[in-house]
Amino acid sequence: MDSISSKISIQYNFVDDNNIISNKDKRDIPTILAVEATLTIKINNELYFETELAILEFYKSLYTWKEKITEDNIPEFHYYTVEYDDYEDGAILSLIPFSNKARVKSIWAEQDLYNVFNLEYIVNEFILLERNLKRDIEKYFEIRLKDFIKHIPYQYS
Repeated sequence: MDSISSKISIQYNFVDDNNIISNKDKRDIPTILAVEATLTIKINNELYFETELAILEFYKSLYTWKEKITEDNIPEFHYYTVEYDDYEDGAILSLIPFSNKARVKSIWAEQDLYNVFNLEYIVNEFILLERNLKRDIEKYFEIRLKDFIKHIPYQYS
């Protein structure tokens, strides 16, 4: 990795009791959207983004983005929510690839931080986030995401 590239740390903590949702709620949109987690992103050890969000909706955004990645194309990632409709300035969270680099952007950023990432590094971090979220959501809430995925609302650009 070159010396000008940034490092990212992405953490999440579920804010709800683990009994807020169960497998029987797979079609219950209000319950699905009620499941929240605090998502914290640090860039070069400085707080960039921190908010509570509908974690299943965020997961579906990541999952859908990951499924579109091919060997020849890494699409932009944008997270929007059905609960917020003022996107004049952009998405809640985005990953914007360019050349062999990428930037992370947010309309809810805590501060404007320089963040140019090595493309392979940042894509791997977002894919790892999707994998870890799937594992942790399923374990904590004792649900099967594959049964929920088609019912989770998804807002895209």
